[in-house]
Formats: sequence, structure tokens, C-alpha cells
Amino acid sequence: MTGKLGPEALAAALAATGAADSAVRQGPAYGEDAAAIDLTGAGGTLVVAADPLSLAAESVGTLAVHVACNDVAASGADPRWLTHTLFLPDDDPDRLRTVVDQVDATARDLGCAVVGGHTEVLPALDRPLCSMTAMGTTDRFVSSGGAEPGDRLLLTKGAAIEATAILATDFRTECLDAGVPAATLDAAAGFLDDVSVVPDAAAVRDAATALHDPTEGGVATALVEMSAASGAVFAVERDAVPVRSETRACCDALGVDPLRTFGSGALLAAVPPSRVDGALGALDAAGIEAGAIGTVESADGDAAPGTVRIDGEPLAEPPRDELYPLWEARDA
Repeated sequence: MTGKLGPEALAAALAATGAADSAVRQGPAYGEDAAAIDLTGAGGTLVVAADPLSLAAESVGTLAVHVACNDVAASGADPRWLTHTLFLPDDDPDRLRTVVDQVDATARDLGCAVVGGHTEVLPALDRPLCSMTAMGTTDRFVSSGGAEPGDRLLLTKGAAIEATAILATDFRTECLDAGVPAATLDAAAGFLDDVSVVPDAAAVRDAATALHDPTEGGVATALVEMSAASGAVFAVERDAVPVRSETRACCDALGVDPLRTFGSGALLAAVPPSRVDGALGALDAAGIEAGAIGTVESADGDAAPGTVRIDGEPLAEPPRDELYPLWEARDA
């Protein structure tokens, strides 16, 4: 089945980590976005994150850079270096140039250098597969698992920013047929410009006890992952989660829950109550919308760590992303 591995299978896979190394501050773990390597005497901690991207065919290079850099930024670091592995279904030079130009332009916008990679043709594919590794340094690593009871949960920009752009481009015809106005889709396609959380993280990281960026499975999956990594329970109000009008229009038209689909562009932060106003003020000063969507609670006999309550309804398992059925129906 297409999509992420289940939590148990993923945790088992991540348990095989190779040789032990005392410099690794944060290794592979369910719910964590990135690794952290201690570079004492060499600029602090090196943060490394890798992600493949294939399904957003028209913008694969752009999104691949943002998704990898977002994981580094959501760990408190400034992304600086990228390695780029690209598999193509054929040797069409125009296709190659399109993806490479997207990667180059996006990396330049973020101030990142592409320092290596690999490109090859793999005819078994039907679309490009772009795998990106991002690296950066920080003096204060912020994990996904640092949220503490009493913290407030903040979300920047809104749910399903990435999914909205995908729906407006890859599924434009279907959205038009479902009644979404062309002007709405044109505006939604521009959400690709909002999928970076590098500025969001820079604004809030000093106040945050934990950071996590929603990707596959959206805000709902990010909440489950972050609460599991923190050993806590999250209580969230659905109406408090910001959802843009274009997102609502596209998701409603194709039957997609904005909280359960690709969410790059939003940043989830746990912040102590005394620092919430300062964090929201810093985000506002950076021109980034944000809102408080819930609280962190202690796990107890009624709710195990990793439980998320949305309007009181428990969600203990990450949902499957709701864009996958749309792609599968198209490929059938």
C-alpha cells in the first residue's frame, strides 16, 4: 500500500542504526524529523534530514528542497547544505532541466548550497523521484520530543498548505469539475511559495520546547508523532486550527480533510505558557500568521503517550494521507 509505514513497522526499521557513536545526540526514532550530531569545536550541532518526493509531479524539485530543509529548520537549525539524488523515468532533457532548475532556484532562495548528489534513469518509474538530504548547524537542537505538560501548541500559517497547492495543480481539472472557481485555484497554486517553514522556525525556536513540521498525513499525523515522541497527550480544538479559504474550497470539493493531508508550510510548536505571547509576537513581526490550537497534557491511565484528542475524540494512530486515494483512483 502506498504511503508511510505503520508506527510499529517504522519503529522496527529505525531500530537498525548501525554502529554506536557518542556524537549522535538524536538518532532515528519514530516521530523525530532529523538526526543531530555533536560537532564540538566545529560550530555546534550538525542537523541532518533526508526525504524523497515523487507524487507532486509538477513541482517535485521545489517541494523536495523545502521538505528536507523544513525538517532541519524544525530542529532549530539553519539549513545550509543539500545533497540531491534524482531518479528519472526517461532521459528527456526537458524533464531533467525542469527538476534541476526547480532545485537550484529553491535552494538559492533559502541560501542553501547543493553540495552533491546523484542522477540516473530508472525506467520502472512513471514520474521523477527526487531524494534530498539537508544539513545545517545550530547551538540549540530542538527535538520533536521535548513538549512538556502545560505547554501550548501553536501552528503557523494553516493546515494543508502543501496539499492545497497539489490539488490546485495536479488535480486542477477535478477541482474545476467539482465547482471550484478558476481564480481560487490560481491563488491556491501559489501556496507553493508558502511551503517553507525556515522563517517560521527561526522566529519561534528560541521559545519552543519542541518543533515538528506536518508533512504526509498532515496536522493530525504530526500531532500523533510529536505527542508520541514527547511521551505526552495533546488536546486540540479543530476550530482553532487555521484553514485558509482556498484550502477549504479545494479540500471540500474533493472530499479531503485538511487536517489529514500533506501539511508542509505549517510548523507545529510546543511553547511554555509564559512564552506564548512572545512567540506569537515574533511570528507576527516576521509576517507569519499563527494560532494556539491546543495544550500538552500528561499521559495517564485513560490515555497513553501519543494520544491526540481532537475535540475530545481520541486519535492514537496516524491517519493515512487523504490525497493517496485520489492518486490511486487516477492510476487505476
